[in-house]
Amino acid sequence: MKIIEAAEGEVFDIELEEDLLKKNRELAEGNRKLLDEHGVFAVDVMGSIGSGKTTLIGQMVRRLKGKRRIAALAGDLTTTIDADRIQAQGASVIEVNTGKECHLDANLVKKGIAELDLDEIDLLIIENVGNLICPGEFPLGAHKRMVIISVTEGPYMVLKHPYIFMDADVVAINKTDFSEAMSVDPAKLEKDALRVKPSLKVVRTNGLTGEGVDGILEALSIQ
Repeated sequence: MKIIEAAEGEVFDIELEEDLLKKNRELAEGNRKLLDEHGVFAVDVMGSIGSGKTTLIGQMVRRLKGKRRIAALAGDLTTTIDADRIQAQGASVIEVNTGKECHLDANLVKKGIAELDLDEIDLLIIENVGNLICPGEFPLGAHKRMVIISVTEGPYMVLKHPYIFMDADVVAINKTDFSEAMSVDPAKLEKDALRVKPSLKVVRTNGLTGEGVDGILEALSIQ
């Protein structure tokens, strides 16, 4: 099979892309500095549509309610569906609609943070737009980045989308109760993820029952 790839410098708008990513990194650094000044710990949660991001975030909020002062930024193209679900679990939520953009960026997060009273929270959970490609290139200023994957996405999804794992700290392998039905081995997904980045902390989860959520909080250093 012949594979065609763009040669170095051949991709259109490469200079624009480099400038955009540089500006995003600068804004992300500003976000981190602001969060640190107010003692707020932030987590960027990434993953495909349907991987279970919102469900697991809801489980995290339930576990931490009464222990941490939690706010969330919920990224989505147009709706407030996920924001409503997270808010129902007890977190203060700001919806961040991206329109046609397939990821959150540091500028949008900066605008979301500006709507929060940072002195009234100590944990910020950022739910990124459902996508396994674009979010990885756009740090937001979070202290930790977690990728949620699901056995329902098939046995090769880590191999097909390795780049998002390179800048992550934690991987949650979700919907493990479907492993047998989908003929997907969570151990193989874990092995693939650790091959991409050996320092990753990998946790197996079931978002509906809450199995593995304590492991996620430990991996993210959230007490």
